Amino acid sequence: MVATYGQVARLAGIPGGARQIGYALSALPYGSAIPWHRVVNAQGKISPRSDGRPADEIQRLLLQEEGVMFDEKDRISLDRFGWRPAVY
Repeated sequence: MVATYGQVARLAGIPGGARQIGYALSALPYGSAIPWHRVVNAQGKISPRSDGRPADEIQRLLLQEEGVMFDEKDRISLDRFGWRPAVY
């Protein structure tokens, strides 16, 4: 399952704070136990990194290893793979 930056922001009590979630996740140290790779943008795509690091290739590989599939436009079906928490 994947979640969007917006979902994580709402759950953290920061509605409209998707960008802040992206910044926070990008600041995680290498090897963090937080499953950062499961957070994608609202279109179901991996967001490119602003600092030029190749994390998007790693993110795609990690998701594919977990059985998440991408379509021909590099999108993940949020209907199929999107996380639906019981509470917002």
